[in-house]
Amino acid sequence: MQDIHQRLAEKLYEKNNYLTIDEARTWIELLWEDFESTRAKAGYDYKGKQVTEQIVTQWINYYGPNLHEFKASNPKYKDWLKKKGYEH
Repeated sequence: MQDIHQRLAEKLYEKNNYLTIDEARTWIELLWEDFESTRAKAGYDYKGKQVTEQIVTQWINYYGPNLHEFKASNPKYKDWLKKKGYEH
């Protein structure tokens, strides 16, 4: 799992010049966890890491260049990233 997160973090880092590699890694962990917990709360069966990786990859491709801007509009992410020490 660490390899997947690292690979996705590097992909996000390449797409977003405003994030450090550590911030990109934090975003990947947050998006991964958020997708899996939301899916579980909705009552869907767990489909495996591959499905989560596909979704997070799609989000990176679509939202990656502007992901740093999303923090300001979402208090959950803003607080979580602030706790990790990342404030842009």
